[in-house]
This record gives sequence, C-alpha cells and structure tokens, in this order.
Amino acid sequence: MGLVYAEIEIINADDLAFARRHIIGDEEIKRMPITVLVDTGSYMLAINEEIQEQMQFPVVETRKAQLANGTVIECDVVGSVEVRFKNRRTNCRALVLPGSSDSLFGSIPMQDMDVMIDLKRQELIVNPEHPYFAHTKMKSMFFEEIEMS
Repeated sequence: MGLVYAEIEIINADDLAFARRHIIGDEEIKRMPITVLVDTGSYMLAINEEIQEQMQFPVVETRKAQLANGTVIECDVVGSVEVRFKNRRTNCRALVLPGSSDSLFGSIPMQDMDVMIDLKRQELIVNPEHPYFAHTKMKSMFFEEIEMS
C-alpha cells in the first residue's frame, strides 16, 4: 500500500462559536484547506507550526509524541479544531509538529467521521455503507454482557 493523501478543511472552532454569538463576522472565521497524510497508525490529527501560526488554535497542553523514526519530541496540543471532509465533520484536538512537517490525519478523527481508505483507488472516502451521514459504534463488551444477562 502506498501513501494516501487527502484534502481536508480545518476551521478554528472558537471562531465559529464567536460568529454564532455575532462577536465576529463569518469572514473573520479562520479556515484553511490542507493536505494531510492519512495515517491509520497515528491516533490524532497533527498539524505543523506553520499552520498553527496562521490558524491560532488555543494551546491546551503539552504532550510527548513518538515519531515514525522512534524519536520522542515534545509538542503542543491545540484544541477547538473543526475538521471537514466531504459531507463529514468532527471537532478534535491536534498535535503541533515542528516546522513544515507533513500534517497527519489519524484514526480517531477518521473513525468519528466514518471515513476510510479505499485501498484500490488509494484515497480517503466516505464510508459507502453510510453515504449520507456518519455512523458511530457505541457497542462495547460491557453492553454485550448486559444483553446476555
């Protein structure tokens, strides 16, 4: 399998909230289309410092992250990121990687948006079993045990 890239849009969700309250106008909402490496081995969304500088997401914590080469680095974690892809959206946090590193689209936002990789076409797609809106799995072992009782 080769590398799969996708075009997503990120939006400063704090700006969206301010616009809903008429504190700022819609034209002041910070949004940006970005190309991400779809990485099912990563958990989170990861953006780089250049994107963070423009989007000004609020920093919520600092976290250590292990890169693909095994190096452990300290990264800011930013919040209030709205991610959009086709007819899907989610709100999440993002790791801020150094410099102009590739942005990564990890498994947690992918699952929340109900999107997947089409292996034949090597692209990110909306789950064809749920084309009109995302489905979220809520079943766990705990619920199965209750049902069996």
